[in-house]
Amino acid sequence: PRGSSDCRISCAPSLEATLHSMPVMRSLLCVAPLGLAAAQQVGRMQQETHPEMWMESDCTASGCKSEKTSVVIDANWRWVNKDGQNCYMNDNTWSPATCSDPAECAMQCGIDGADYKKTYGIDTTGGRDGVTLNFVTKGDYSSNFGSRLYVMDGEDTYKMFKLKNREFTFDVDVSNLRCGLNGAVYFVEMDQKGDYDGVKNAAGAKYGTGYCDAQCPHDLKWIKGEANVLDWDSESVPPVGRYGACCAEMDIWEANNMATAFTPHVCSKAGLTKCEGSECGDNDAGERYLGICDKDGCDYNNYRMGEQSFYGTGPSFDVDSSRPFSIVTQFITSDNTDAGDLVEMKRFYVQDGKVVPN
Repeated sequence: PRGSSDCRISCAPSLEATLHSMPVMRSLLCVAPLGLAAAQQVGRMQQETHPEMWMESDCTASGCKSEKTSVVIDANWRWVNKDGQNCYMNDNTWSPATCSDPAECAMQCGIDGADYKKTYGIDTTGGRDGVTLNFVTKGDYSSNFGSRLYVMDGEDTYKMFKLKNREFTFDVDVSNLRCGLNGAVYFVEMDQKGDYDGVKNAAGAKYGTGYCDAQCPHDLKWIKGEANVLDWDSESVPPVGRYGACCAEMDIWEANNMATAFTPHVCSKAGLTKCEGSECGDNDAGERYLGICDKDGCDYNNYRMGEQSFYGTGPSFDVDSSRPFSIVTQFITSDNTDAGDLVEMKRFYVQDGKVVPN
């Protein structure tokens, strides 16, 4: 989540997608020999060690199976360098010496491992209790804002969730996640290997590559193994390039301690699409509804729909966001089997042992 927040996840297997914490929770070596990688390389300055996180699956009345996983931070947050020299500069520009061309930049520069706690404020100490994500972390060289994590299924691949005929449950503490911040847990249609191919992308899921969502973001530094350097606008907030990365998105949880929503977003093309022009549906171009993805989505926001006392801080609300609670989402099929058509997504909350219907 994009603020100081604690998130504990337990789930049963479930849509083929990657879970991400936006900061987001999501799960993500592709390692070609360092001196031989043909493109988007692995840096040499910091070893990558994924923080451990535990989940629970295959839950029945008698209990659940504990599952050891790990998390990885998105490539966009990582240091981009060539032998310790910045390829992406402190003023949000690309180095002209190494990154004047998308393919050449990927060949010259690497994305490095991460110091999760010290640099990014990500702590999974006692991984059975989930992960804590701080919004602002002051490091040795700069301050970091936010994070985006993916859940891993081993060193080299993201964990894929198949949600039909299952439920997905996690616990949150958003008491310090104030208005203006967004903590998110969602699924996106990322490639399981993070678009690793050993040629254009030699970093892969181990280093958090391959992100996409239904907003077709242009702020990604890397898309499909190439640097997004063309038409890079360093003055934009955030800085953006010519290309966007589109794919379907299922927002399980977007919230702070004052508001919450969950939202499916569909796209007309499967998988990650590297978009340009109208296909991206850019707001600034007045083309929001011309793109391949439904950016608005079909959202459910209790307050906007008239239930203004349902969610908020304090005991007067049905769900008191000043204290921890659980979020349960069920994916119900037409015949109650994994193969049936998805016919309903059912949401409810649990707080102090009490089930609170949505």
